[in-house]
Amino acid sequence: MMPFFDAGAIARLLPPADAVAAIETALRGGLDPAAGAARTSVPLPAGELLLMPAWSASHAGVKLAAVAPGNAALGLPRISAVYVLFDGATLQPAALLDGAALTALRTPAVSIAAVRPALGPGPLRIVVFGAGPQGIGHIATLAAVAPPAAVDVVVRSPAAVDRPALAAAAGPAPVRVLAAGSAELPDALAAADVVVCATTARTPLFDSTSLPDHAIVLAVGSHEPAAREVDAALCRRATVVVEDVTTALRECGDVILAIEEGALTPGRLVPMRDVARRTATLGRGPVLFKGSGMAWQDLVVAEAVLARGTA
Repeated sequence: MMPFFDAGAIARLLPPADAVAAIETALRGGLDPAAGAARTSVPLPAGELLLMPAWSASHAGVKLAAVAPGNAALGLPRISAVYVLFDGATLQPAALLDGAALTALRTPAVSIAAVRPALGPGPLRIVVFGAGPQGIGHIATLAAVAPPAAVDVVVRSPAAVDRPALAAAAGPAPVRVLAAGSAELPDALAAADVVVCATTARTPLFDSTSLPDHAIVLAVGSHEPAAREVDAALCRRATVVVEDVTTALRECGDVILAIEEGALTPGRLVPMRDVARRTATLGRGPVLFKGSGMAWQDLVVAEAVLARGTA
């Protein structure tokens, strides 16, 4: 029978640090993000259906993700997903995975892999915009590779935050929840080592002039060309790392809008493959990683889960 890996099984089999290692190993082993298939979007009355296929020498896989913006009002997840893995030689189904849990694991793993050389050993002062699965996942993954000193979580509705989940992700580090627009936010940003943007915002979340020169910003909230979480001033000032240059120029509003405003040029974009292989250096000043999510990432992490689950 084809195995099914639910959220609990995925978390048990592949801890965050191991997911980072799987991404890095794949990139260093020759995986080329530019060679993959683009995401396909199908409009639906209640939202959209995303299809994300990928393949390797061993497997083919596809994630089906349904995005329903109205679900928040119903108390339901905004994104639901399943992932189907097929044997590469016979194309017979090999495994089924909880797609939402897979995404929540692979996205922060990709973020960390993209900026690993710039991350200090810790302890890190972390500011996170958004307290959903991606915000929590990034806290947990950062904590797995460099201990946090403190975590500030910025949200629109502090009363709705799952504080036990945040505390579990941060470990022994103190967690403070701030309302968006809080008077304490500029000081938190000025002291930040890492800033995570994991929201559905369409306009910049903060004034980047508050950031210190050593700051690392991870912006992962959108794959829409007209949406941005960071301002053009940060793109002008920072080393900008992307999953793949062509994908960034098609999907990443933070990048596209900064280019349109003259703050960035395509030639300044650093592919994360070059970072993982250490053929690119992350210069002085802030580092910005802008990710939109790509199908190869799901496949790499799904293969790692299957390998451990069937060992």
